[in-house]
Amino acid sequence: MMTFILFVVALAGLLIVMRRESGATSAIGVMAVTGLLSLIFASGLLALVLFIGAALTAAAGLPGFRQSWLTPRIFAMFKKVAPKVSETEKVALEAGTVGWDGELFTGRPDWHNLLINRNTGLSEEEQAFVDNQCVQAISMCNTWDVAVERADLPEELWDFLKKEGFFGMIIPKEYGGLEFSAKAQSAVLQKLASNETLMVSVGVPNSLGPGELLVKYGTEEQKNHYLPRLADGREIPCFGLTGPRAGSDATSLPDTGIVCKQKVDGKEVVGIRLNFEKRWITLAPIATVVGLAFRMFDPDGLLGETEDYGITCALIPRDTKGMEIGRRHCPIGSPFLNGPIKGKDVFIPLDYIIGGVDMAGQGWRMLVECLSVGRCITLPSGAAGAAASAVGTAGGFTRIRRQFNTPVADMEGVQEPLARIAAKTYISQAAVNHTANMIDKGEKPAVPSAILKYHLTEFQRGVLTDAMDVHGGKTVTLGPRNYLGIGYSGAAVSITVEGANIMTRSLMIFGQGAIRCHPYVLKELAAKDNDDINAFDDAFFGHAGLIFGNAARAFTQALGLGRADVPFDSASRKYAQAVARFSAAFGLCSDAAMTTLGSELKMRELISARLGDMLSNLYLASMVLKNWHETQPVEGEKEVMEYSLGMLLHRTENALDEFLQNLPNRAVALVLRGVTMPLGRRWGSPQDDLARKLARAISTDTPIRNKLIASIWHTNGEGTVENPVARYNGLLKDYDKAEQLYRKATKAYAKGELPMTALHPEERFEAALKAGIYTKEEADFMRQYETVVLEMLTVDDFPFDEFARNKETVIDHNPA
Repeated sequence: MMTFILFVVALAGLLIVMRRESGATSAIGVMAVTGLLSLIFASGLLALVLFIGAALTAAAGLPGFRQSWLTPRIFAMFKKVAPKVSETEKVALEAGTVGWDGELFTGRPDWHNLLINRNTGLSEEEQAFVDNQCVQAISMCNTWDVAVERADLPEELWDFLKKEGFFGMIIPKEYGGLEFSAKAQSAVLQKLASNETLMVSVGVPNSLGPGELLVKYGTEEQKNHYLPRLADGREIPCFGLTGPRAGSDATSLPDTGIVCKQKVDGKEVVGIRLNFEKRWITLAPIATVVGLAFRMFDPDGLLGETEDYGITCALIPRDTKGMEIGRRHCPIGSPFLNGPIKGKDVFIPLDYIIGGVDMAGQGWRMLVECLSVGRCITLPSGAAGAAASAVGTAGGFTRIRRQFNTPVADMEGVQEPLARIAAKTYISQAAVNHTANMIDKGEKPAVPSAILKYHLTEFQRGVLTDAMDVHGGKTVTLGPRNYLGIGYSGAAVSITVEGANIMTRSLMIFGQGAIRCHPYVLKELAAKDNDDINAFDDAFFGHAGLIFGNAARAFTQALGLGRADVPFDSASRKYAQAVARFSAAFGLCSDAAMTTLGSELKMRELISARLGDMLSNLYLASMVLKNWHETQPVEGEKEVMEYSLGMLLHRTENALDEFLQNLPNRAVALVLRGVTMPLGRRWGSPQDDLARKLARAISTDTPIRNKLIASIWHTNGEGTVENPVARYNGLLKDYDKAEQLYRKATKAYAKGELPMTALHPEERFEAALKAGIYTKEEADFMRQYETVVLEMLTVDDFPFDEFARNKETVIDHNPA
């Protein structure tokens, strides 16, 4: 019995030492003391095992011993198996900063580092712009009119956008721009997101493109000339990066710029002769200045000894000789202005290079650094806004749409997708708002930008699919009344652009994060490159301590022992503790994958993707927790928070399970499963009762519905286009009264108190008034209410030949 007790004491002591990463000395102490006690009071065999363990730990763990024999051998092996990082990858890895994503890699996230920077919201100036200029802009366009009738924004809207500075949100005020915070840029795009063409038209010039590149890297002459003109819309920019053979792999640009001499106005000048072909360039058809990425060469040494400068960025005026521009692509679902650009023997002076000749060859670094911020804002904000619009319309429609004498929102088959819509909207809003706040605090979140781009645009696709499903026939019939169908078909654009989602998930999130965010991997690789054995020793054995620590934390917390101390209230504490537990499991699995697969991990994209899924869901859950912690919750928000976090933790555990099922080294996978999931899976899908509560919350006039749609256009004004969310809001405010009167008429009809032929609601209202079942006031109310309901249920129809672009091809199927 005493032997067993001492064994348990030794094991518990080692687990405590490992959890705290107290180092080899503490572990040796635990084994030595328990070994001595075992020798005196219990088993000599246990004492021998503990003494041997202490000796081995001393030999491998104490710096004075290991550096003389173990470290050199490990270092030599590491040099052989460590993946080679290309210059292109180094640029991507060095771009941006590491913040909360790095904490999640440690397995012991310090929540103080997340909560210290509170989101204080927008300035008065920014909030006024969102409430006024943004609302006016979105109220000037109808999706059908923009997408089908015009294939463009109205001219008066273009003029308004230029006049009010929408294209200069990132430009400093000294150049005439608005100089908005990242939070404000996100808020603007969320407000405009119910019209994708408008959102994209405003978002792109304020994301990756000439404006941002000029602000950060331009010469003073370039800034003084272009920034004021970009800010007030005199110049419309586009940026040519992708082409027929360079999409997600933007570093493989085949477009060339050759440094050469050419006569200009009778004088021989040194410049660059460009040959390029770009596709999918947003705003290209109307752009007045083109930002262009190309591969720059100097074969004749006109600038120096460098022959291949690499990717370079330049600004080219639209009317430059040899450039073909103006044609359009037709993006699926939403015809925002997008098109090809070609150039043959286009000669430009050297001062067209952004930043001047000194920045030649720095284009990839410039693009990656800007993209780490832009990808956090434009598409994720659009996705959050589109999701909020779906809350407004899907919630409203399912409440007023009645089948079997009941609102379809009360049917459980409809409630499930409504709950998903609510939760994904809540997550998206928390993620974009708090990540934008990080940017405003000075961070350049490279890995979170990939997380947000992938998961929030996938959320958008899922939300719009669910919204289409619950609308049924209402939104599969296109026309001016259909507020959802065009955006639904256009969701594929967000999935594809700014790094295809497949590549982002399988290559970027974990592929970049594993090296960039890990506490030790980058240090180990740097030590290898510098042949610094002392730095390697510090990094490698620190790394080893982290592995043991994560194993102990993952195991004990999975058993419910030693849960993490987290600074959250009783409603959210268990979710934060689960994030900490899965953080330890994620860190352990990351190290196991890198150790067992080595450089092969680059090619095992599905393994990388599942680790990326774990990291992503933990990051998103952290943003929801931060949002809950900092904001004043409204009635019904607790249920949305619980559903959202339950869903994200279920997805995290699912990714962990799939990783363990597919890790090639099955022995390691078996050990990892025993450590990280000793009691099996613990997080199922959110409960049905919670889904019912969420569905009712967004389909009735509740504080949480109003909070979720507060970021979008939800009001109607005189002289504006019709706003379906505002119409639904009005119906929901009167719903309780209307529902009582519906039931009164239905009950009277079932009793035979109304004529059998009174099948339409309007007929029953009149019959109920005549029979004295309704008062005149009640009948008037229901007539008015049902008129709006019928308008929201109605779909459009068109003349027979409406859809034929060539009317001569129309067949007369019923000749006279």
